[in-house]
Amino acid sequence: MASLPIYTWRLAPDGLATRRQLRAKGLRPGGQDVVAQIERPRYRRSPLVAYLYRIEAAKPVRPMTPARQAALDKANRARRTCPQCLRDAGYVIPAQLGVCVPCAYPDDEQRAA
Repeated sequence: MASLPIYTWRLAPDGLATRRQLRAKGLRPGGQDVVAQIERPRYRRSPLVAYLYRIEAAKPVRPMTPARQAALDKANRARRTCPQCLRDAGYVIPAQLGVCVPCAYPDDEQRAA
């Protein structure tokens, strides 16, 4: 990839947008290449970098089909289901624990009761 133009935070030219900005407008990059990047300076750390795309080359977001919605619901349900007790935890199971909080810390449940 060739060297990209780098703009300072909030100083990018009109007609360019980040992925989030495109999504807020109901658009997606649509396979186009990154045309520039924007850097947000941070205190004592490396700057945050976001890639910019041309708004006029962006395509509309694909509509959600019933099959895609069902697949998304199934994936989210799997992330909430505890593999140990097989219950829906009501939240996404933390990757560090691998199980729901009551299964990870069974002694704390007895003390709370």
